Amino acid sequence: MAQPNPLTTPPPGADTQIVPGHTEHTEAHTGAFPPFESSGFLAQLIWLALAFGLLYYLMDKIALPRIQSILHARAERLRADLDQAQAMKAEADAAGVAFETALRDAQGKARDIAQTTRNALAAEAETKRKALEEQLNAKLAASEATIRQRTEAAMGNVRSIAGEAASAIVERLTGQAPDQATLDRALDATAH
Repeated sequence: MAQPNPLTTPPPGADTQIVPGHTEHTEAHTGAFPPFESSGFLAQLIWLALAFGLLYYLMDKIALPRIQSILHARAERLRADLDQAQAMKAEADAAGVAFETALRDAQGKARDIAQTTRNALAAEAETKRKALEEQLNAKLAASEATIRQRTEAAMGNVRSIAGEAASAIVERLTGQAPDQATLDRALDATAH
């Protein structure tokens, strides 16, 4: 025998209409919605006041002081970080100014060193040039003296060679050798 299903079977004494596949309760409710019943307003107001007072006390004594201390600590930490950042910025600015000053000084010193080096090298080059010029002038003078001596020696040889050639030509043409005094006069006349 099958047992009745407690979910589909109505409790005893309940009015039900039997509709196939559907059961409906027709029990009548009396009164208003329980939170709106006027007989429980005073108790609800007391409990509301107690709950609000307890919540206010907990917020005032526990939650808000913690939040306030957290916000205060955060503000202090933020202020300290800002002060530290400002100090670091001032240090960085001072370091930048010091760097610029040192850079300008270094550039000035480098220009001075470069100018001093250029002047020293120019003076050294000028000294070397003058020494070389003096050596060249001395060699040129010696060369000119040697050339003059050799020219004079060559010219002396030319005179003797010209005299010998003229004597040989005259002797061949005339059959007699000219005397030395006549030959010297003729050579002197052609040299001028």
